[in-house]
This record gives sequence, structure tokens and C-alpha cells, in this order.
Amino acid sequence: MSHAVTQTAARAGGGLLLAGILLSACSTSSDAADAAPEDGRLLIDGGTVVVMDDAGTVLEGGAVLVDGGAIAALLDAEAARPADVPVLDATGQLVIPGLVNTHGHAAMSLLRGLADDLPLMTWLNEHIFPAEAELVDPDFVYWGTLLSSIEMLKSGTTTFADMYYFRDEAARATIDAGIRAVIGPHVIGFPAPDFASPAETLSDAAEFMERYRDHPTLIPGMAAHSLYTTPLDDVRAAAQLAIEYDAPFQVHTAEDASESATATELTGMGVVEALASIGALRPGTVLAHSIYLTDEDIERIAAGGAGVSHNPQSNLKLGIPRAAPVVELLAAGIAVGLGTDGAASNNDLDLFDEMDTAAKLHKFTNADPTALPAEAVFRMATMGGARVLNLHDRIGSLEPGKRADIVLLDTRRAGLTPLYNVYSHLVYAARGSDVSTALVNGRIVVRDGRVLMVDEQEVMERAHTFRDRVREVVARVAAEAR
Repeated sequence: MSHAVTQTAARAGGGLLLAGILLSACSTSSDAADAAPEDGRLLIDGGTVVVMDDAGTVLEGGAVLVDGGAIAALLDAEAARPADVPVLDATGQLVIPGLVNTHGHAAMSLLRGLADDLPLMTWLNEHIFPAEAELVDPDFVYWGTLLSSIEMLKSGTTTFADMYYFRDEAARATIDAGIRAVIGPHVIGFPAPDFASPAETLSDAAEFMERYRDHPTLIPGMAAHSLYTTPLDDVRAAAQLAIEYDAPFQVHTAEDASESATATELTGMGVVEALASIGALRPGTVLAHSIYLTDEDIERIAAGGAGVSHNPQSNLKLGIPRAAPVVELLAAGIAVGLGTDGAASNNDLDLFDEMDTAAKLHKFTNADPTALPAEAVFRMATMGGARVLNLHDRIGSLEPGKRADIVLLDTRRAGLTPLYNVYSHLVYAARGSDVSTALVNGRIVVRDGRVLMVDEQEVMERAHTFRDRVREVVARVAAEAR
């Protein structure tokens, strides 16, 4: 649907957009918007509101009313504004749903730029896993996750799914930063930095799930690294706990060409078939990467309701010689979101950059410039990601009743002028550095490009303190590998 058509449709249905809320006379701007609390009221007014509802509504000069951490109403340009509500002026800005990063390893930002330009299994087995065994501790995870949370918030990501160690420290970092995150126990089939075995990882996993069950921004979830590192019975136990708590479940799936053969040797089944056999292909299961899928795999995923996290930049950088079959997955009705993977294999966490890559990669691999149009890719980064995490009733679009996870993108620069189509700009021209403001759960966490919840300079200084130790350990690991 075109920009003009969606604006006309939105104005015609303006009464519906009020969601039954009666709004009175116009309000005046107030600097109080800077300090709007999580449970306060705020009117984001005067921007181009990209709703990401099923109709593809775009409101030029529209407004979003936030109340109690949720979106209370959408207003078109002509609608009356409520009185006595602080106003955040969005003139010249795109107002979009917060982006959803469906796969990553946040603390690995402290390993950014190490062990580059290597094949996946060499990178993992000879560099990353050995280095993590010596380096990763609660302090490493807290500061690394906080560093990544800052990077993501400043580039428009308001929700991310994490798969790493020391889940309590990772959770604490995201809460301190004010970002929404899916975090929880991570099962892997060899001694990890936090637990010596899958059994130990799972021993108090239920306690973690209970503790954060009703948290406003921390969504407890389960993860199993992969079938090539973790016995199927342990993957089953993690998946079953996720089912018990109706929580997201993450697992690396079909990322490498050798993975299917390894899974068959270990389980007698291919990767996706094995996951189906333990009931893991359910809504809320995140199949990270999903590159080497067969037609039968796609049918199984579609039948079960699992979603796929597409990580194009990480896969390209690791030399994976094919792209995930995203066009086929979407045609099969499978939820597909975007992920950055960790900063050690990407090496940034900018989902705008990821969108641009995804759109162009699939046009190239399909030899079809119409493959994955811009609106479809932006939907993957918002509602698609929310569906992958089974959180689409809470986030992913700017619809009344959903949580107020909102990003403002400043278009007043040469590279974003003039504006003809919002989706074209968002996917092909915008960058994370264009983000001016971000709200999570109705609270402003980035304002004028500055994070408000934590001291960014302190976090970067703490990150620097890890550098010498990381260099020493990685150099020794590389020497031992030779």
C-alpha cells in the first residue's frame, strides 16, 4: 500500500484510531517530556507515525499518546490533542515501533574485532570457546551486556533476545539500561563459564523463570546452544521448561553445512526433524540462522509454528556460502525476524544496517529486485521479530494497548532528504546514528542521542579495563591452536 493511500485510509478511520478514548482540546509543549516516568503520560506529536499494523497505516503529522507505559491512542493530523499532557515534539522525525533483535550474544561486545575472517567452526572451536572459558565471568557479562544495550538503544533496538552465560548478570544489565530483553538459562553440552553441565544449568532454571515472570521489561526465556554441542535430551529439557512457562526458547539451527550430518550422527535425525521430535517447534521457539533448510524442514517449521531469526551480516562475514531461504519461509507463513548475532561475529548491533543487507542479499541471491521489498524487511525488524519471540501482543507495532516501545528517527539530514517513501528510507538510507529518541515501556531511555539510564562514559571506561586481559588470553589461545 502506498504512503498516500495509507494516509487517506488512516484519516478515514480516525475515530477507530482513538481506540475509544475521548480526547479534548490541544495541549502545549513542555520540557517535562524529558523526564516522563514509566507510568506517566506523554504525547509524541508532529512526526510521521509508521504504525506497522496489518493495514500498513502511516500518519503524517500524527501523534501517539502514551499512558502508563502503554500506547493509549493514535491521532491523525486533524484530531484534537489532549490537554495537560507533556509533549515530545516529533517534527521532522519518523516515529516507529522499537526494533526487535531476535538473536545475539550481548556480552560478546567485549570480544568485538577478535578472531575475524575465519570459518564458523574454526572461529568457534579454536578461538571463541577457548577464550570464553578463561575470560567470561559475572563482571564480564554485566559490563559487556550493558555496553551492547547502550549500542542497541542508541541505534533504535528496544527489544533483544540474548543467548549467553551468567543470566542473572545479563538480566541486571538490561534492567539497568532500560532495554527490553529475553534472557534466561543457556544449556550447552560442555563445561560453560557459569555451570559445569546442562544438569547444573537446569537445576535452578525454574527459579529464574519464576523470579522474572511478571517483570515489565525482562522476559525470562530458555536457550540451548545447538544440537551439535548439546545432547538432545538436554535440549528437550530446556524446551520443555520454556513450554511450561510459555516462554521463548532459542536454539542455533542449520547454520553450518556440516550441522545436519552431525545431528544425524548424534540423534538419527536431521536438525529440524530432531527439534520436531521433542516438541520444540512451537510458537515462541527461535530458530537462529536456519540457513541449510530442506523443503521438509520448512514444512515442519510451518506446521509447528516456530519462528526464524535471520542474521545476514554475521553469516556473510563467516563465509556461509548461501543465504537463509527467507522468501520461502515467508511464503510458508513462518514468522521471520532479524538478528545481529554477537558483536564478535558481525561486528555491530545496528539493525538498520542489518535491514539494508537483508533486502539486498535476497534480491541478489534470488536474481529478483522485487524479492523482499522494503516494507517487508521493515516488518521483519518490528512485527516479524515480535512474532518470532511470541511477543506480538505486546510489542512490534504502534497500536493502542501495546507497550510503548517507540523510536524517533531524525530525517533532517542530507542523506534522508527528500522523503518519498518511509519504508525505502528506513531500510535503504537510515542508520542507527539517525535515532534521536527511544522509549521502552513508556519511559524515555534515549533523548537527543544520549542514553539516560546509565553513564555511557563509565560503561565504556569499564569495557576498556577488559582489553589487556582479553588480548593476553586470545593471543595464548591462538598460539596453542597453532
